Amino acid sequence: MTSSSASPASSGSKRRSQGDWRLILRVVPYARRYRRELLTVFSLLIPLSVAGALQPILVGQAISAIRSESQLYDAVAWLFNGLENLSLPSLINSWVEGFAALLQGLTLPETINLLTVLLLITVVIRFGLQSVQGYLVQKVGQEITADIRNDLFAHVLSLAVRFFDRTPVGQLITRLTNDVEALGDVFSTGAVGIVSDLFSILVIVLFMFLQQWQLALMLVLLLIPVTGLIIFFQHRYRSANYKAREELSALNSNLQENIMGISIVQLFRRESYNAELFRQINQRYVTAIDHTIFYDSAVSATLEWIAFIAVTGVLWIGGVQVVGEALTLGTLSTFILYSQRLFFPLQQLAEKFTAIQAGLTAVERINDLMNQPVEIRDPEHPQILPVHSNHQPLGEVKFADVSFAYKEEDWVLKDLDFCIHPGEKVAIVGPTGAGKSSIIRLLCRLYEISKGQILVDGVDVRDLPQAELRRHVGVILQDGFIFAGDVKSNISLGEEYSLEAVKAAAEQMNVAQFIEALPDGYDTILRERGTNLSGGQKQLLAFARAAIRNPRILVLDEATASLDVGTEAVIQEALERLLEGRTAIIIAHRLSTIRNVDRILVLNRGHLAESGSHDQLMEQDGLYASLYRLQLLGQQV
Repeated sequence: MTSSSASPASSGSKRRSQGDWRLILRVVPYARRYRRELLTVFSLLIPLSVAGALQPILVGQAISAIRSESQLYDAVAWLFNGLENLSLPSLINSWVEGFAALLQGLTLPETINLLTVLLLITVVIRFGLQSVQGYLVQKVGQEITADIRNDLFAHVLSLAVRFFDRTPVGQLITRLTNDVEALGDVFSTGAVGIVSDLFSILVIVLFMFLQQWQLALMLVLLLIPVTGLIIFFQHRYRSANYKAREELSALNSNLQENIMGISIVQLFRRESYNAELFRQINQRYVTAIDHTIFYDSAVSATLEWIAFIAVTGVLWIGGVQVVGEALTLGTLSTFILYSQRLFFPLQQLAEKFTAIQAGLTAVERINDLMNQPVEIRDPEHPQILPVHSNHQPLGEVKFADVSFAYKEEDWVLKDLDFCIHPGEKVAIVGPTGAGKSSIIRLLCRLYEISKGQILVDGVDVRDLPQAELRRHVGVILQDGFIFAGDVKSNISLGEEYSLEAVKAAAEQMNVAQFIEALPDGYDTILRERGTNLSGGQKQLLAFARAAIRNPRILVLDEATASLDVGTEAVIQEALERLLEGRTAIIIAHRLSTIRNVDRILVLNRGHLAESGSHDQLMEQDGLYASLYRLQLLGQQV
């Protein structure tokens, strides 16, 4: 399964231009993983279909026996003649011939008892094998669903941040949940069920023609208009279902947005407004669902009418033949049952086609997501950063004529050129929108640069494996994100660190006292997004995360902004120890906190406007001096 660069919200008509078979082939590799279970499922089709097709014959023979129209011997003789024509082994032929001879001496009660036993056997075989088949199909369907969801989630995690900038979270959740479930239904109730129903119809048609070709031909001819109507309604259903899933994505996106921004919603009294907006989106979704229900119901209603016409036609034509003694009442009864059995799998087939159509819609949407290109990849011939040496200090960062745009030609950084030496403490400042955060994102390779080079210790970041680069570049953001789980796992973040190493990092950053004060210390369970911690406590864990990884370059993006004065003083002391011998890049909004750094880079509209120490820049009386005086004036006011 693969993606176009088009947004997931592209028009449905473009998506539907792909053939259904191409879409189905995209998910065939997942089915191949369970070929043994699927072979078992398909091998059960023959006994299931034959057992189902024999039941109307047995009922018809019983009626014929009661009316003395024919004996079971005639039916066995008919089967025997058919087997002879197939040139089966002589042993099978002798068995059938002996069984037919045995039946000649049976009385009516004995014949009825035999037919009842045979009917019961077919019922037991059919229901037993259906249970086994149903279990295997559901099991395979769930396994395939899980595999697709795992692959889709792994692919989403590999996409560049640029993709998430333009894609609502609710839309991604819909594709990872509802769409994948719909795709799983294609396997668990759709694809295999369709093959089973088609095989049942073929077996029934074969048995009907062997019994009485005129009535069989009439029933088969009725299948033609039914098939045409089903195809018509299913195409309409497909379009309606695609629209419904798009509306569901919008619904989930709106829901997620309101939950994430509940504080703003309540603070600015937007409850009624947002509730009305949600109601409108919800109504659009209901309207789209109503269209799918209409076409689905139209298929069912059409089949009900055709099935009624089929039974009526059999009764009329067959009744005339029975009166003319051209047909036995038992055979007529058999065809009445066949007419019901013929359209029952057809009705199931139509219902499964509905699941298939919903699944194909899901495949289109999942396919769009899986086809999203992985913009940032590891190089084919990766390099590694030079190891630590007393003769060669490490941690150099160099931007060489770097240009970057989030949108084409809308430059955020333009021809940016500077070098941060190993062990140097450099602050990056500038007005809002100057490109400060973009520098960090490019250094960590969350985005790919448009032009130029970014070098870490002389190696282009594009020539480094992403894991290698990010292991040596530690980042502490202004808002420390917390995952659901215990404190220890939020510091180690899935890497193999011992509890002693976690505690050592906490001690190094002076946060051990805070952690040990929690109810269960390092085993304290934190809720999603750390809602049972304060903003400052979450930030303290972010410092411990960086310390345990011992990076050679440390990036601080206003990392102490959410800390109170007392806690900031404690952390500042630990930071000085952590920064010793390391290169530090500090994104600063409060200029008073960076007076003691080695160098300050001043950005303005993506260009390096000024560079120097605090005193040098104040003497220049340029942009930095203006920003510093404005902040100082604001603090005094």
